[in-house]
Amino acid sequence: MSVPTVITHRDADVLAKAVAARVIVRAVDAQSAKGSAHLVLTGGTLGITTLAEIAASPARDAVDWRKVDIWWGDERFLPDGDAERNETGARKALLDHLDLDPERVHVMRGPDSGMTAEESAEAYAEELRRAARPEDHGPAPSFDLMMLGMGPDGHIASLFPELPALYDTRPVVAVHGSPKPPPTRISLTLPVIQGSREVWVIAAGEEKAGAVRLALSDSGTMQVPAAGARGSRRTLFLLDRAAASKIPSSLSRISSP
Repeated sequence: MSVPTVITHRDADVLAKAVAARVIVRAVDAQSAKGSAHLVLTGGTLGITTLAEIAASPARDAVDWRKVDIWWGDERFLPDGDAERNETGARKALLDHLDLDPERVHVMRGPDSGMTAEESAEAYAEELRRAARPEDHGPAPSFDLMMLGMGPDGHIASLFPELPALYDTRPVVAVHGSPKPPPTRISLTLPVIQGSREVWVIAAGEEKAGAVRLALSDSGTMQVPAAGARGSRRTLFLLDRAAASKIPSSLSRISSP
């Protein structure tokens, strides 16, 4: 796994714009190298704001969006179109504004599909298996980019401290008893996250500062899941100054004006 690089920006607004620009460059680079790109989106206020900034960027058309596969790191197990679903926010902020191939938008199904949470997780795992290539060496694509938000408790995707999903080696799991509503969710697991070429943890706000410090220290992933957010080739912690305020001085970081 790669060693994290920490990059800080002045505030959450600047951070969202900077991350959006990086996503566009990453997608273009991936397509230049192999003709397509696999991107994993995150939800939350900052994640959705970042997607809206991609939509607003004149550079977005540098990406051939018909050759982009869109995935999610996790989803709330709620009906299609529910305002609390990550998919719903992503469609409104970005996806509805792009010329995408609908077959390449990989949605985690909700209860209105007739599936249980466990069946939805297995269906998503099967989609991952179908998309994986021999060179990925596993049951999921080696994603070109996985974006992850992080909670004040250090959770990533829907992997919360001490919950059984953290120990699970299947690609996708149903999560029950989430401390953050709704209680039932679908999530990628740490092995799939760590199989991604690049993992970016994006966080803003002073309430995230303690979790950021722990995620960049020697904390265990069972206590601080974000400590396991590492890409195989590159890991970035993209933060605003408030979220970076408790990082030890011994950890180097790159700061923007």
